[in-house]
Amino acid sequence: MEFLRNTLAVVVGLFVSAMVISLGIRLNADWATFTNFTPFQNWETFLEKRQNDTEFYWILLLLSGISATIGGVISAMIVRYAKVAYALLIGFILLFLAMLDIIIFPYHPTFYKIGIFLTFFPFSWVGGKIVSVIYDKNKKIS
Repeated sequence: MEFLRNTLAVVVGLFVSAMVISLGIRLNADWATFTNFTPFQNWETFLEKRQNDTEFYWILLLLSGISATIGGVISAMIVRYAKVAYALLIGFILLFLAMLDIIIFPYHPTFYKIGIFLTFFPFSWVGGKIVSVIYDKNKKIS
């Protein structure tokens, strides 16, 4: 049963992370040129249109950090043990997906390629640490 709970935590954390990035992109009306809810169905054409838009990539880095934190918090809340480890797993999977994105689609600027390494692990660690600290304080109070 613990395996199902941990698997659910990872899936939910990744889903929430993807939704945070999608919602963040939809906030700017100039970027919402796609008809679907998420831009991921037409990601290549979307990135091609944003190729020289450095503001978009800075915002995408920020959204990646926020989504890694929120996804880490959600997954850490669901799992019973090793909360920070599962939050870091969310960061690792997001980093892997971002690296695939960078390898497959050549439209990313250099600062984004470097910044993505510095974004996912620290932010997902913070998400796991937030939940870990809150749960530890609740244990000391009870």
